[in-house]
Amino acid sequence: MEKYFNASYIWESFPMLLPYVKVTFLVAGLSVLFGTLLGFILAAMKIGNNKVARKIANAYITALRCTPSIVLLFLVYYGLPALAENFGLLLDNVDKLFFIVITFSLQFAAAMAEVIRSAYQSIDKGQFEAAVSVGLSNFQAYRRIVFPQALVVALPNFGNSLLELIKEGSLAYTIGLIDVMGKASLIIDGRFNAHALETYIALSVIYWVISIVIEQVFFKLEKIFSKGKQVIKTT
Repeated sequence: MEKYFNASYIWESFPMLLPYVKVTFLVAGLSVLFGTLLGFILAAMKIGNNKVARKIANAYITALRCTPSIVLLFLVYYGLPALAENFGLLLDNVDKLFFIVITFSLQFAAAMAEVIRSAYQSIDKGQFEAAVSVGLSNFQAYRRIVFPQALVVALPNFGNSLLELIKEGSLAYTIGLIDVMGKASLIIDGRFNAHALETYIALSVIYWVISIVIEQVFFKLEKIFSKGKQVIKTT
C-alpha cells in the first residue's frame, strides 16, 4: 500500500467533500437561528432588574462557556434520550442532526447573550431618552436609534462567534453525522488510512475559504452599517 504524498489526492478529495458543505451550513444556520433567539432572552434576563433571572442567566452562560463542545455534545446526545425516557418518550430513532443543533444552539446562545448585552449597554441611554422626548414611541426609539448602533457594535463579535461555531461544528461527525468533516473521515477510511494528509489539506482549504468569505461579508456589513450609525449620530 503506497502512502507517499500525492497532490492528486487533494484534487480528488474536493468533489467528494464539497457536496457535504451544505450539511455543515445547515447545522450552523439552525444553531445560529435558535441560539440567537435564546441569546436575546438570556441578554434580557441579564440586563433586567429581576435578580433571580439575572443569576440564572449568569449561571447558564458560565456553565456553557466552561463546558468543552465535545463534552456538551455527548451530554446532549446521551443525556437527552435518558431524560426523555423518564417521561415515556423514546428518542432513539431521532435524527442525529436534532441533538447536534440543540448542542450548538445552547452553546451559541451563551456567546450571543454576552454579545447582545455588551452591544446594548454600549449605546448611551441619553439617545433613547432624547428620541422618546421628541415624540417617538419606545419601539420606534429602539428600532431607529438603539438597534442600528448596537448592531454595528455586535457585528464583529457575531462574526467571530459564527466562525467559531462552524469550526466547532466539525465535532458533529463524532456521533455519526456525515458533514464535510465526517465525509473526510469516510474518504480516509475508504483509502485504508492512506493519503490522510492530502484529504485533510483539502478539508482545510474548504474551511479556509468559508472563513475568509464570512470574514469579508461581515467586514463589508460593518462598513455599511457604520455609515448609517454616523448618520444617526449627526441627526
